[in-house]
Amino acid sequence: MGVNILIGLQWGDEGKGKFVDILAERSEVVVRCQGGANAGHTVVIGGEVFALHLIPSGILRDGVVCVIGNGTVVDPIALAGELREIQARIGEVAGRLLISDRAHLVLPWHRRLDTLAEKTLGASSIGTTLKGIGPAYTDKARRSGLRWHQARDRDAFAARFRASLREANRLLGILGGDPLPEQETEAEVMEAVDLLRPHIADTVSLLHARVREGGNILLEGAQGTMLDVDFGTYPFVTSSNTTAAGCLAGSGIPPGSVQDVHGLLKAFTTRVGSGPFPTEAEAATAARLRGDGHNQWDEFGTTTGRPRRCGWLDLVVARYGTRVNGVTRLHLTKLDVLSQFPELKICTAYRLDGAVGSDFPADTGRLLNCEPVYEKFPGWGEPLAGCRTLDDFPPEARNYVRRIAEFLEVEIASVSYGPERGQTAFDPSA
Repeated sequence: MGVNILIGLQWGDEGKGKFVDILAERSEVVVRCQGGANAGHTVVIGGEVFALHLIPSGILRDGVVCVIGNGTVVDPIALAGELREIQARIGEVAGRLLISDRAHLVLPWHRRLDTLAEKTLGASSIGTTLKGIGPAYTDKARRSGLRWHQARDRDAFAARFRASLREANRLLGILGGDPLPEQETEAEVMEAVDLLRPHIADTVSLLHARVREGGNILLEGAQGTMLDVDFGTYPFVTSSNTTAAGCLAGSGIPPGSVQDVHGLLKAFTTRVGSGPFPTEAEAATAARLRGDGHNQWDEFGTTTGRPRRCGWLDLVVARYGTRVNGVTRLHLTKLDVLSQFPELKICTAYRLDGAVGSDFPADTGRLLNCEPVYEKFPGWGEPLAGCRTLDDFPPEARNYVRRIAEFLEVEIASVSYGPERGQTAFDPSA
């Protein structure tokens, strides 16, 4: 395998947790490269559900080393809680979970500032997860953040923390927020940092050593291409680079080491929060795509629990994502959800001001006015259970999949039709 990247091609929630778990079977190291506890990667094994937010999904494979890379922002309280939970369920992971000493910390004032910012925006709010991600990246960009290497020296870190907390409380007061209680906040953070200190490592050196040895490394993207701070539907985006390039910057691995970029594409489209969504379906269709929330496979946020906005597959978005990321292998997810529809639609172009085109606009104002141009396909109306290869699917399902591959000019390596590892059909030739 060498070095592989796994990236979502839409607005996140494409099923990255499941596919990281599948690809991790052949990996020695799995790396989270950006974002923070705003991510939600769900893995289902034998009916048991694991919801991961900071820990890479490869942790569920014995012997796989999991790295939280330098591009991430890491909430120590959230990570300590997640670590305790995962160890209670699968056993000790000492030596298998490493935090980059170059990664930045998300601290309690970042979460509070996130909430204040969304409240101030009112009806124009971005719809963030309120996990403090944006304010943490802001501190990183203005060179005032705290990094994990500083936590190695407990006393020196505590002094820096207290100074940063006092400054944050001053800012909170200016913005009309409540200050954080100093002693209580410091005690909570220091308890988490003390638990995590043994996991701090020079992960850049470790990864370069594995690359030189020819090791198999999987870079696990979080969120999705359309939430990238540069290439997504700005300003309705996250605060980091969620593309393949962001995975390289967020891990320290050079571009020439990459063998394949795996793009994940949901068989329909969803997004959470505010922002333009050209193929968003009317309420009844959206509700059928979403499900009622009684199934882990339904369209409700792993991190927030919020219902996702749902609509038909948008191949204008998907082609933009495959090009920006340089996708070489495509994986289609949630095809099973479409089995309930007698007719399906795929958007292959936008109509704007009387003109039809298939380029994705940078201007979200223009995007709001784009009308999707659809191709229609007959549904298959039968379950996909037991399919092991793409040839096992009903003819109508094969046609739907083939049209996607044809439009995107990328071969589809696998199709997922359920949350379990085994609910996946592969194309042996891809």
